[in-house]
Amino acid sequence: MRQFIAIAANAFMELVRQPVYLLLMTSAAAFEIFLATPYYFAFGDEPKLVKNSVLAVIFLAGLLGAVLSASASLSRELRSGTALAVLSKPVGRAQFLIAKYVGVIAALTIMVYVMTVAALVASRMAFDAYGKTDLAAVGIFALGLVAAYAFGGFVNFFLQKPFVSATVAALVVTVTLAAFVIVQFTEQMQSLGQAATVDWRLVPAAILILFAVWVLAALALACSTRLDMIPTLAVCSAFFLLGLMSDYLFGRRAQPVWVQNLRVELISPRWSPEQKNLLKTILARYDTNNSGRLEPSEQDSITAQDKAALIEAGLGGSRLAGVLYTLTPNWQLFWTADVLETGKTGFPWSYVGKAAIYMMCYVAAALAVAVVLFEERELT
Repeated sequence: MRQFIAIAANAFMELVRQPVYLLLMTSAAAFEIFLATPYYFAFGDEPKLVKNSVLAVIFLAGLLGAVLSASASLSRELRSGTALAVLSKPVGRAQFLIAKYVGVIAALTIMVYVMTVAALVASRMAFDAYGKTDLAAVGIFALGLVAAYAFGGFVNFFLQKPFVSATVAALVVTVTLAAFVIVQFTEQMQSLGQAATVDWRLVPAAILILFAVWVLAALALACSTRLDMIPTLAVCSAFFLLGLMSDYLFGRRAQPVWVQNLRVELISPRWSPEQKNLLKTILARYDTNNSGRLEPSEQDSITAQDKAALIEAGLGGSRLAGVLYTLTPNWQLFWTADVLETGKTGFPWSYVGKAAIYMMCYVAAALAVAVVLFEERELT
């Protein structure tokens, strides 16, 4: 256990000392604040636009951070021979790899925390055409960033401490203090006669994005056992794009057709005339409320004979699509920006728990693949 903690702590410290880590975290947080400053003239949807944008920034910055962190933590050590020196001691490869992953996600969690604080401030600064830019909040947040960099320069010059890691630690404190001062001691008019408030529902939304970043880190670590940084970024970007479209590419093809909107499927070009005729028969027979789709109770009433006929006709869902849908991470499960504009004041925390279970299962599978790839990797 001591070796595990030492490897994880070393991986964490190595990452927070990377200049690109500090640059990515600072630029992402500053860009989120910038997104809340212009006049958008979006017909009253300016706050929604700002919230969606800052969550997207967290997601994309997390993707880059996961790839850069995993590559810096593992692939570079494999090339330089540092990993061989560590593994020559009584440390197993699986223990080494999992400890590296723990260090990586710890660093990524700090990055997402800073970006989440900036997102909360941006939600407080958002305004419509009748509001105005919150210059006081911009100044206070900028002062927090400058103070963190000044502290890092001070301890580096006078105490001979690493600049990057000291600045990262200071950023966590100064950004939090800046957000507290902005929320408690400044006022912002979101619209005509309407004071702006922080949308705290961004916290669980950001936690879900953090789960997605952890999944990306596991995938990046698995790729880093065999690939360098640029190929790892390419593979993870492909997983990212496929995951965004997995519902469209694989999800609807993996499900039986009778659980989907049959009126839409009847005009879909992917079905033959014989298949459409069978769907029309099923729709006329079981769609009692004429909604165009079968409700769960109506789906349960389909006889075994009719289900067998649908499956025989190729309407029971594709097994290949089901396999691909299972293997591809579905990022839509972690993207809940639309929930913020449903009018609800709360957030379904039970959904966060379900997403956490999905995240843990996928991370475990990705790390298992990483361990297998790493066990067969020859270290020189």
